Amino acid sequence: MQKLPLKLEKRLRKRKEDNSFRILLPFSNGVDFFSNDYLGFSKSEEIAKNSLKLTQQSGLLNGSTGSRLLSGNHSLFKILENQLSSFHNSQAALVFNSGYDANLGFFSAVTQKGDIILYDEYSHASIRDGLKMSLANNYKFQHNNIEDLESKLKRFSSKENESEIYIVTESVFSMDGDMPDLIRIADLAEEYNARLIVDEAHATGVIGEKGQGLVQKLKLESKVFARIYTFGKAMGCHGAAILGSNNLKEYLINFCRSFIYTTALSPHSVATISAAYRSLEADKHSLESLKDNIQYFRSEVQKNNLQKIFIESESAIHACIIAGNTRVKQAAEALEDKGFVVKAILSPTVVSGSERLRFCLHSYNSKHEISEVLKVLGNFVSNSK
Repeated sequence: MQKLPLKLEKRLRKRKEDNSFRILLPFSNGVDFFSNDYLGFSKSEEIAKNSLKLTQQSGLLNGSTGSRLLSGNHSLFKILENQLSSFHNSQAALVFNSGYDANLGFFSAVTQKGDIILYDEYSHASIRDGLKMSLANNYKFQHNNIEDLESKLKRFSSKENESEIYIVTESVFSMDGDMPDLIRIADLAEEYNARLIVDEAHATGVIGEKGQGLVQKLKLESKVFARIYTFGKAMGCHGAAILGSNNLKEYLINFCRSFIYTTALSPHSVATISAAYRSLEADKHSLESLKDNIQYFRSEVQKNNLQKIFIESESAIHACIIAGNTRVKQAAEALEDKGFVVKAILSPTVVSGSERLRFCLHSYNSKHEISEVLKVLGNFVSNSK
């Protein structure tokens, strides 16, 4: 077996020295405050049964056998895409194998040379990697800073400039759990004739009356050019979809490389997404329990006088800033010793000095668990000053 090149060994060694070395660990035992399974759908027996039933009814069981443009476009895709379009109030939907594939493919295919992309500086890695593959000029604006966004829109908007301008943001940011002022951003997009793209990954199944996401909660569907929904979080399964106009769907089918040149999702995966959406529409209890737990968590943060180290959030993600890779790891270990699993987010995943514990809340967390985990955190913070 050949050795790793020296330059790569040095990079690994640097990670170990910075205490930011990553390893794969088994699923942690303990009270779950770390997974993205916000509604508990990944463990739903009802979804599993309905998924199997749909798959068997379609006459397909295992692999898709090829890309959707060749042999993989089985009947369940049409059913699911119609279901998604209806639920999310969109002309069309196109299913992708993952959120990463969707963002990579969208930004590399849609944005063209000479176009301008203005993206929130905290945008997910999949968006940023897609931007790297684009021929457009991309510029970040300060996180959730409307004034900075508008100043850049003024800078790049002119009658002489015929380039398309795209604004990119997320409805819930994965590391901070906060949300943008999407109404003002949509108004700016309209004022400056820009096209708005919203990644709804962490809002899917969580935000809105039925978990439709932030765009629909604010009734902004007509002002958004494209929305990206992913199913590996609250929906408890796998895959993603881009929603927009019929013409956008046709364009992606013809030019999006991460869609064209990949084997399609298996029939069972597609059926599971469909079954999960049926449960989302029928099961109001899980979403209400999640929303209740979010409010209770916020009140307990105040009760334990921890609000100064938490980023303000009304989503299922709550970030507690504990600077330094070593110290935030110690905090995670202190919680795990008491039976609570909360993951430490290290630099370089986040900017050095903003390392954090990332609490993910779920419909199945009890009030007692929420109270206790924050008490343990409070004790750690007090004892480590």
